[in-house]
Amino acid sequence: MTSFFDLASTRRSYRKFTEEPVDDATIDKLLTTALMAPAGKRANPWEFIVVTDADMRQKLAACKPAGSAFVATAPVSVVVIADTEKSDVWTEDCSIAAIYLQLAAEDLNLGSCWAQVRLRQSCEEGKMASQYVKELLQIPDKYEVECIISIGHKTEQRGAFDMTRLQTEKIHRGQF
Repeated sequence: MTSFFDLASTRRSYRKFTEEPVDDATIDKLLTTALMAPAGKRANPWEFIVVTDADMRQKLAACKPAGSAFVATAPVSVVVIADTEKSDVWTEDCSIAAIYLQLAAEDLNLGSCWAQVRLRQSCEEGKMASQYVKELLQIPDKYEVECIISIGHKTEQRGAFDMTRLQTEKIHRGQF
C-alpha cells in the first residue's frame, strides 16, 4: 500500500490524457472515495455530476476563457456542486471532496486536473462560469458549482514533487 505522503508527493496536475476510456468500475471507485470526504457537521452538501460524453465535455471546456480547455480531452469530468442550503461552508466541503477525488485518481495511476469554476467569469459576456455550467447541465438554482475535476489515463509519468521547492518559510510554530 502506498503511504499518504508518497501519494501526496506524486500527485501532479495532468492536462493531457490518452484516448483510453476510464471504465465504470474505476469511476465508481473514484466517486465512492469522494463520498467519504469529511464535511462540516457531516452536512455533505456536495454532489457530483459525471460527464463522459465528448460533446458535453467540449461544452464544459468552454465555461471560461482560460484554464479549462483540458476538460474537452479528458475521458471523464466530474462537476463538483453543492446544495448551498445544506451548509454555509459548502465551498470548503466541495474542495475537500474534490481533492479526495484527485488523490483517488492518483492512487489508481490516473491523471487529473482541477478547473476552477466558482467566482470565474464565463466566456459569455456578463455571465459567471458557474451559471454557464448550471444552465448546460440543468442544475437547480439552490446548487452552486465549485469546480470540474477532469480525469484520464496519463500520457506521461511525471516526477514527484521537488522537495527543494517546499516553502518551509511559510511554516510558523506557536505564533506568526
